[in-house]
Amino acid sequence: MNDHGEITEHIDNDRRKFLKAAGIAGIGLALLDSETALSAEKSSRQETTGAKLMNPKTTALVLIEYQNDFTTPKGVFHDGVKGVMQSNNMLANTVDVVKRARDAGATVMHAPISFAEGYGELTGKPYGILKGVVDNKAFRKGSWGAAIVDVLTPQSGDIVIEGKRGLDAFPSTNLDFILRSKGIQTVVLGGFLTNCCVESTMRSAYERGFDVITLKDCTAALSQEEQDMALDHNFGMFSRPMNHGEFLELLA
Repeated sequence: MNDHGEITEHIDNDRRKFLKAAGIAGIGLALLDSETALSAEKSSRQETTGAKLMNPKTTALVLIEYQNDFTTPKGVFHDGVKGVMQSNNMLANTVDVVKRARDAGATVMHAPISFAEGYGELTGKPYGILKGVVDNKAFRKGSWGAAIVDVLTPQSGDIVIEGKRGLDAFPSTNLDFILRSKGIQTVVLGGFLTNCCVESTMRSAYERGFDVITLKDCTAALSQEEQDMALDHNFGMFSRPMNHGEFLELLA
């Protein structure tokens, strides 16, 4: 048994002696046995899965581009992602994990992307995914499409990251500064697109030394094939991928 286990066993024995001496062994010992079983179950899960419990105070849930142009019917890119969104129930899962993580004391951070009218922040000849943004007039600052979806409206205590103009949420923002200022050690990611902005941010967070969690059922790509490819082949290299329920179980 490791040192932590020996200390826990010693404390439990002392508590048993106290409960017996106080004459409340019946109820007290039943409660202690229940606590011990729960602790053993968590320890067993950690040993068999390699997972470790997370401290909410040093954990940040970073929500990438939960904006109407992705999340909502009539959004510019919604038709492209709605299939995956429906297949894994990603929006409802995100609403659930945000509420429960916030209630547990974790930091909730929103990382939307937006551009001024005319997209002057980008090169005059964009290509790739950013060309698609420009050509479709997506994520224009102040527009309905660039607004964070209503069900995830930032609440008191949440942090909205300003200045995201590219794929990775770190380079053009103060995300790194805020995470380190708050003593964050674990960065938990969900959002759009799985194989684009989420993956770029995941890789960057990993390189910066954070413990990175990716929520598989809180992400969506433009096709199921792209979703599966990212989750099956890339995410495990730079993060600990899991579903949101698994993460909440580990949020001690």
